[in-house]
Formats: sequence, C-alpha cells, structure tokens
Amino acid sequence: MLDAEKMTAVLAALPDPTFLISRRGKYVAIYGGQDERYYHDGSSLIGQYIGDLIKPEKANWFIATIERALTSKTLLIEEYELSNKDVKGLPDEGPSEPIWFEGRIKALDFKIDDEDIVMWVASNISQRHELETRLRQQSDTDQLTGLFNRRRLERELSYHFNAFKRHGYAVSLMMFDLDHLKLLNDTCGHHAGDEAICKIAHICQGSLRQTDITCRFGGDEFVIVLPHLNLDQATITAERLRVAVEQALLNTHPLHTQENIPVNISISIGVTEISAQDASYEQALKRADRALYEAKRGGRNQVVSA
Repeated sequence: MLDAEKMTAVLAALPDPTFLISRRGKYVAIYGGQDERYYHDGSSLIGQYIGDLIKPEKANWFIATIERALTSKTLLIEEYELSNKDVKGLPDEGPSEPIWFEGRIKALDFKIDDEDIVMWVASNISQRHELETRLRQQSDTDQLTGLFNRRRLERELSYHFNAFKRHGYAVSLMMFDLDHLKLLNDTCGHHAGDEAICKIAHICQGSLRQTDITCRFGGDEFVIVLPHLNLDQATITAERLRVAVEQALLNTHPLHTQENIPVNISISIGVTEISAQDASYEQALKRADRALYEAKRGGRNQVVSA
C-alpha cells in the first residue's frame, strides 16, 4: 500500500486535471494537470464556485451534470466546450476556436463539509475533436459541389421527419435536376456539365436560407429540405430558385439541337410538403420525385407541386 505522501505525489503527477467538486459546484480540491501543453495551474480555483466563474447557461450545465452523477452513481462521460465567452470577466476577444474536453464524472462515497462530492477528470480533446469534425464533414460532403451528399440528406430527412411528427412544424421538400444535361455533355463535354452543376450549387447557396439543407442527390439531381415552410411557401421559393438559375445560365452554354433549335440550361423542380399521412420521409421524397417528373413531362423549366 502507498502511504499518504506517495499517494499525494501520484495524484499531483496526473497529466489531466482531476477536480473534486461539491453538489453546489464548489471546487474542493484539484490534482494533476501536469501536461503543460494543455493545462495551467488551477490551484486558484479551490474554494470558488462554478457559478462565480462561468456564465449562467454553461454553469447550469455543469451543476446539472454533477447532479446526474450523484443521482445515478455511475460514471458519466461527457464532451463539452469552453471558450472565453463562457468565462465571467474575460473579454469576448481571444482564441476563435473553443477548447473541447472529455469529462469523466463519478460520485464519491464520502462527503466533505457535509456535502456530496464528485470527481471530475477533464481531458483536453480539442485535436481529436477537430479531426473527427473534419472527417465527418468529408463523409457528408459532395466532392464536386461542396454541398451535402446523399448520406447527410438521409440523416437530415430522418431528423426533420421525426421533428414534424413530434412538434408538427411544416417541412417541405424540393427535388430538381438540370434540363438537357445530356445534350450539354454530348455537345461540350462532361467538364461543361460539371461546371453547370457547380454553378447551380453556388446559386442554391446564395439564394436559399441558412436553415435550408441543400444536397446533391446524385448526378444532376438535387434535394433541398425546407424546414418551417409549407407547400405554398416552398413553391414560391422553388420558383425564385428556378428564375435565378435561368437568368444565371442564360446563354452560358449556347446549344442547338440537330434541327438548329437553341437550348438553354435550366432546372425542373418538384415540390411537396411532409404530411400527417406520410409513414416515412421516403413517401414525401417519392412524391417530390413524381412532381419533378411532371415538370419534365410538361415542358421543363417549371415548378410542379404535389
């Protein structure tokens, strides 16, 4: 068995800081934090309360997490961020990126000053979090356009469909593709088709709301999720996008058919709204696809709602 002096030395040598924190958020003791790449001396925290140091929203999260650990008696593992904006008395200026931590929180079976205590080990995971974020972005992004890909679309559709079922807010879908893309590829080459696809992706990013989710569904087909828009509002949005594309691409790729009829690149759009009768988001997506087909069959470069 280690004597008290050696145990104290072991605790002091821990690379990650280990806090003993009371139920009310008082820093009772601090051990470790010897990895100087990430941590500074935190001894000045002893005796202070989280609520005195951290702004209310984040402080309330810390206190609630401590309470969960004390109630469950199980080890909690939580990822969280801290930045200058979370700390009282610091200017908002400073590092633009927050510091990410993994907290391991466990209730201890003794009290200090008649108050329940948790042990909170905080590990700096900022580098890991940045890598995970970058990999996630790459897996969710279409390489040609920089838009979200089909994989991300499926997650977004699932989320918004479930939110519609729970909360009842409107969610509309827009599906569109390029008119005469095959003719463009055959006449000017596939690079011209790719340029047109990228141009339309850029127009979408500039024409839609930040809350709208634009995805390349595959080939020249796109799907846009429009949260909080009903069918009439989504149809107006679709028409505005159609006009923006038509004006931006007018005469960009002058083409002629064998009969010497000029062809301009445009988009055909199908629009629908998720309804209470839909058992899944796939039903709404199929409805938008059928509306797109009707827009194509009706002469292209138009919006059809369903």
